[in-house]
Amino acid sequence: MSTTPQEMIDDLSFFDDWEERYKYIIDLGRELDPMVEDLRTNDRLVKGCQSNVWLECRNDSGVFELTVDSDAVIVRGLLAVVMAAYNHKSAAEILAFDIDAYFAALDLERHLSPTRGNGLRAIVAKIKALAAQV
Repeated sequence: MSTTPQEMIDDLSFFDDWEERYKYIIDLGRELDPMVEDLRTNDRLVKGCQSNVWLECRNDSGVFELTVDSDAVIVRGLLAVVMAAYNHKSAAEILAFDIDAYFAALDLERHLSPTRGNGLRAIVAKIKALAAQV
């Protein structure tokens, strides 16, 4: 999946109601490549998520290659939304990206439960922390 943040915003704004948007987000999650079982380790679990979320980050060429997975279908979809913002970006691009404006444009957090919103923030924080280490 190679979607830009603006394409994600445009795609989600196409739907009239949030039930349709949720279905679309779930479909996005189904399109993510599955994470190989060997990468689903405790050290790759993102702390602060209600569901299990695994994050593998490679930065071999100065560009972050993220592999993500979750045991919850809606969370896999939310991971696809995050991937549109951060995958195939440099550390500087990740740190400079205004994720709050992106989420606001998607009107996303207002439609998530507090625990899902906290989990989404934990995923973002983990990716930003990895970028800050570069």
